[in-house]
Amino acid sequence: MKVDVLLGLQWGDEGKGKVVDVLTPRYDVVARFQGGPNAGHTLEFDNKKYVLRSIPSGIFQSGQINIIGNGVVLDPVLFREEAEALEKSGIDLKKVLKLSRKAHLILPTHRLLDAALEAAKGKNKIGTTGKGIGPTYTDKVSRTGLRLGDTEHRFDEKYAAARQRHLDRLASLGATPDADKLAELEKAWMDAIDYIRQYEIIDSEHYVNHLVDEGKSVLCEGAQGTLLDVDFGSYPFVTSSNTVCAGACTGLGVAPRRIGKVYGIFKAYCTRVGSGPFPTELFDETGKKIRELGHEYGAVTGRERRCGWIDLVALRYSIMINGVTRLIMMKSDVLDGFDTIKACTAYEIDGEVTRDFPFNLEDVEVKPVYTELPGWKTDMTSMQSEDEFPAEFKAYIDFLEKELNTPITIVSVGPDRTQTIERKLS
Repeated sequence: MKVDVLLGLQWGDEGKGKVVDVLTPRYDVVARFQGGPNAGHTLEFDNKKYVLRSIPSGIFQSGQINIIGNGVVLDPVLFREEAEALEKSGIDLKKVLKLSRKAHLILPTHRLLDAALEAAKGKNKIGTTGKGIGPTYTDKVSRTGLRLGDTEHRFDEKYAAARQRHLDRLASLGATPDADKLAELEKAWMDAIDYIRQYEIIDSEHYVNHLVDEGKSVLCEGAQGTLLDVDFGSYPFVTSSNTVCAGACTGLGVAPRRIGKVYGIFKAYCTRVGSGPFPTELFDETGKKIRELGHEYGAVTGRERRCGWIDLVALRYSIMINGVTRLIMMKSDVLDGFDTIKACTAYEIDGEVTRDFPFNLEDVEVKPVYTELPGWKTDMTSMQSEDEFPAEFKAYIDFLEKELNTPITIVSVGPDRTQTIERKLS
């Protein structure tokens, strides 16, 4: 039995939550392998909308096991808020959700550090969500972090040491916190730690591998997107973890030979939140129209997403890095009303045309080379089969598959789980 991986191929916000929810009935286990509560996976069904930040998107299906893996950084307060909201909707979360002992904890002082470090960058700020994710991963790689399993042994001592390190760092940045405010944050945090103790805390690497040995099917769920990967993304405007397929191995303890299908999710266009280069970004009315039609605002932060045409240079790169075997195209319906659709097939840099994603997008002038295709001018939101697709949309899919050399197996034509069309593999 292999584990399958599902991840985003752009700058995040591709619609992973909906797809996990759609695919989950085929799996026994859904496991989140990286990222923190800056990731908001939006799911819509039965006329209700849910936003998940840390909890895997498989929790809405009955009977499946859901795991928060060791590669995830967990904010106990935000986790508790998210969990209690789901429990109010009738989900028995403590029965289906298990947490890795090796997951790192976001401390109250991590959030304060995040804000102070971002402010210190001035005009060069990254555009973080301020959730403390970056400083938590910094502590992880500097070997000074606190893990969920640390709550079981000498926790007060370990917490005090980490807290003091952070306060010293904040003082050096001229950002000493108000004592009363910090005490309030810490009380809520400690209360949330007590809440988390009600869940089953596991050695997830053993747990996941035993499940696979038993023949259980596992879907690994990523957060953010490939172009935000700390190694392969548009550095330094990236997240702090490995968002690529290899992150499933390190974030869950799964060997590379156990990886099976790799589902790569992308939008029919492209978006980005926060700072950083974006070659196909549109600053005109077309960009605004895509934003409004696609409701392109952050699920957690509410921030406007920058919008542009699809970037096939970046997509080819993401497919290569991840070993994608199947593509899933989201938000096709957003482009239903456009007369023409553009796709970036190459970059022009210093007069040279390249189809390869460059080392650095920030220090060079990148001019997108576009191919223009006719729009389909058809409302596809009620379609149930690919046989109903207009000829122009079929041509768009054929064009993308040829450019990307990978089959598009699922097409989303609306936000609801029912607005998902699976295509036949030829």
